[in-house]
Amino acid sequence: MKNWIIAFVLLSPVSLNAQDNAPTAKDTGQESVTVAKGDDATAGPSQHEKAKQELKQQERQRILGVVPNFNTTNVQNAAPLAVGQKFQLAFHSAIDPFEFVAAALDAGLSQWQKDFPGYGLGAQGYAKRFGAAYADQFSGIFWGNAVYPSLLHEDPRYFRKGEGTVKRRLLHAISSTVWTKNDNGTWGPNYSNVLGNLTAGGLSNLYYPSSDRGVGLTFQRAATVTAEGAIGAVFVEFWPDISNKVFHHN
Repeated sequence: MKNWIIAFVLLSPVSLNAQDNAPTAKDTGQESVTVAKGDDATAGPSQHEKAKQELKQQERQRILGVVPNFNTTNVQNAAPLAVGQKFQLAFHSAIDPFEFVAAALDAGLSQWQKDFPGYGLGAQGYAKRFGAAYADQFSGIFWGNAVYPSLLHEDPRYFRKGEGTVKRRLLHAISSTVWTKNDNGTWGPNYSNVLGNLTAGGLSNLYYPSSDRGVGLTFQRAATVTAEGAIGAVFVEFWPDISNKVFHHN
C-alpha cells in the first residue's frame, strides 16, 4: 500500500493528458473467435488461450502511465490462470521498475524517521533499508500472488466491480484481502493473501535487525500489510472514476 501512497503523492501533478491503460471489451479478448472445422464452426478460444489474451492486456495496465496495475482485471468472468501464468504475473509485477523506485522512497522515509536503528545511518544504512524494503515487496508478491494461489487454486487478481453503489463497491474492495475468487469460479476465503503476508513477515526476520524481529512483530507486519492491501484495493476500484472526473477521460 505504501506504493499507492507514494504514487499518489508523486503523480498527482502529472499532466492531465496522462492516460490509464484500462482494458476495454475489445482488448480483454472476450470477443468470439471462430475456428472452422470442415463445414462446422466452433466458437471461442480455449480457457488457456483466453487467459493468455487477458493476461497480456493486464500486463499493460498502468495508472497515469507509470504505476503498474497488472493484478487487476475488469473482466468479471475472466478465465482462470494456469500455474505458470500466476508466476508470470507475479514476477512481472515484482521486477517492474516502479517497485525499485517505491523501495528507494520507502527506504529514504524509513531512514529519515530513523526506523530500524540497527541498520545504522549513512549510505550503508540506506542500502540495508532499501534491500529490506524491496525484499518485503518481492516476498509478499511471490508468496501471496504466485505460490499460495497455485497451491490453493485461488485467483491472485483483484476483480474490479466497476459498477453499483459506492457502498457495495467499497465493501467489495475492502473484503478482497480476505475474500477472493477461486479457479473454479466460486468465491471463498483469501487464504493466499493472508498466508502470503504471514510468510513474508516471517521471512523478514532473517534480514531485519535483531531488535525488530519476533513472532509479535511478524503478525503485526502481516496485519499492517493486509490493511494496506485493502486501502490499495479501494484506490484501484475507484481510480477510473476519479480519472474520468478529473481528467475527463472517456
